[in-house]
Formats: sequence, C-alpha cells, structure tokens
Amino acid sequence: MNKFLLSVSAALVASVTVFAAHAEGVKGDAQAGAKKNAMCIGCHGIVGYQASFPEVYKVPKISGQSGPYIAAALNAYKKGERKHPTMKGIALTLTEQDIADLSAFYEASGVVEGAPVLAKAAASSERMNALLAKGNCASCHGESLSKPIDPSYPKIAGQYSDYLYVALKSYKTEGNANIGRGNAIMGGIAKQYSNAELKELSNYIGSLPTDLKVVPQSRFK
Repeated sequence: MNKFLLSVSAALVASVTVFAAHAEGVKGDAQAGAKKNAMCIGCHGIVGYQASFPEVYKVPKISGQSGPYIAAALNAYKKGERKHPTMKGIALTLTEQDIADLSAFYEASGVVEGAPVLAKAAASSERMNALLAKGNCASCHGESLSKPIDPSYPKIAGQYSDYLYVALKSYKTEGNANIGRGNAIMGGIAKQYSNAELKELSNYIGSLPTDLKVVPQSRFK
C-alpha cells in the first residue's frame, strides 16, 4: 500500500470515530421519518427526476442507502462541507433528530424481506480494473461496490451514472462558493483521474447490481 493510501486509511478511521461519537444517543425512527420527508420526495421520490444545478443530472437514488451515510451527507450539507444551495437550505432546517429519523426511513425504504441476495458484479475489463485499483474503490465501498466497510460510506453500485460523475467532479472543485465537496480523502482520490476517466468509472459503477432505488410516494406511482 502506498503512502497516499496509508494516509487515507488513517483518516478514514478518524472520521468514522468522529461520526460515531456525534451520532451516539440520537436514535432514528423510520415511521417518524416517513412523516418528515415532504421536502425529500419532490426530488428523490420521482423516478428519473433531474436536477439542473450545477448541470443536468438525475438526483441520486436514496431508498435502500445506508442510514449513517445519509446522516453524514445531510450534516455535510448543513455544515457547508458539501456545497449545494438547495440541499444546504433544506439541511439547515433539520434537527439532529430529524436527520436521524429521515436516515432510518430511507435505509428501510423499498427493502423487501426475503428478497434474493444481490448478485455480485460481473468481471470488468482490464482497463476498468486499473481505474478502480488506482482509487482503491473497493477498500471503502466494499465487495461489488455495494457493501461498504462502514455504514457511513455510501453504496455506490447501481447509482445513477450521471449523478456519480457530477459528484466525483465536485470533489475536485476548489474555491467555488456554490459547488464542491470538502472531503479531503475523496478529493485526493478524485484528483488522480481526468474527467474522462471519471465518466468511464461512473458509467461502469452505475451499471452494477444494486439495492438502491427510487420509491415514489403513492400519488406519484
């Protein structure tokens, strides 16, 4: 493992510890979250819904995503570590309890008891293997990029590829008041790639088997 990946591993351990300490004592209630998601369903509850800032892309699938990751993302928007005016405006209205409840709701949303085990990703090309290895993606996002080693990291397999591309590029953005993500770990990884390579990665990751989905509110079905 090279020095960069060693430093990444150490930083990951530290960030998980901080998140766990912050979240301790705040227990999410999925039923309560179902009553608090009015601001979420207008985008995340419509299949294929597209955002237009900072470019056109589908908003991410969040039903079936890890609850601790959703909480971490909302807190990052709230603190300005993730820059997106709309998401920051929403996150600022949420209490820690609201975030915990919404995270619990979306983690359980669309999960079907007794559903078949998610299939493993098919073997990828030599080119894609090299791109994945350069960022050591599986070291955090787990087997087939759908089983993160820690629940505060996202499942990324099967996520919309255009969203993944915009998200990955945002880690490379600096000095912009409205665009960018301040995660030093992902920033260091994303900057190893050209945008063309990030698009290749995003298209591949988006094609993988996934637990992620969009669950429309009943009136939208």
